[in-house]
Amino acid sequence: MSRQILLLLLICMLFSSTAYSNLVETVRLIKPSVVGIGVYTPTGRPKNQLYGSGFVIGDGSYVVTNSHVIAKELDESLLQELAVFTGKGSAAKVRVATLIATDKEHDIAILKIKGQPLPALQLAQSSFMPEGSAIAFTGFPIGAVLGLYPVTHRGIIAAVTPTIIPVDDSRQISIAMIKRLRDPYLVYQLDATAYPGNSGSAMYDIETGKVIGIINKVFVQESKETVISKPSGITYAIPVKYLHQLLKKHKIKS
Repeated sequence: MSRQILLLLLICMLFSSTAYSNLVETVRLIKPSVVGIGVYTPTGRPKNQLYGSGFVIGDGSYVVTNSHVIAKELDESLLQELAVFTGKGSAAKVRVATLIATDKEHDIAILKIKGQPLPALQLAQSSFMPEGSAIAFTGFPIGAVLGLYPVTHRGIIAAVTPTIIPVDDSRQISIAMIKRLRDPYLVYQLDATAYPGNSGSAMYDIETGKVIGIINKVFVQESKETVISKPSGITYAIPVKYLHQLLKKHKIKS
């Protein structure tokens, strides 16, 4: 083996080891700020229903998730409340939340929680990260079944591409969808696969831990039922620039 090849292999091994150690430390810092999003029903069974993931920002009282994760209606007769779940496993706790800002076009929602502030994540700047950037995201894939145990996936930004919403039937096309096709906004396409429950997860820079996007959807080749056994989907994330815009609109400090 030539010296050049040996040197190249050593450099690659060193780079891989450094990237791994950085991710270990980053995940350790990220996890306390990762929360579950769902509904709390004090009179029901089950009392807690987990719909997706979220993350804490600002002064520790604000939580970001996808707008599609938020329950459309709460049953007042059952005293249902929008909830943020903190902690892990059987030690999970319920924090009552209020929806204070929504951007349905970019699938972003901001909640405010009561009680003591939680550890908050830092947001990256509004500029797009370049393709090939190393990223990770932490949330609760299949959380409704597996429970509140944070899971981390890693990968790279595969592309910065216009957002698309495929439909099976032309009758599903709405005026809003046609407008979006005329003037689409850019999103991140990832080479890491998200699962049901990952919606709302923070996508962050492996090196800095700063949030650069919000996981919001995955397209699967077959059906939603086979996404676990055949994880062949393409994952997308909403760039943090749109979160910055929503925060500025509602005068919320990040």
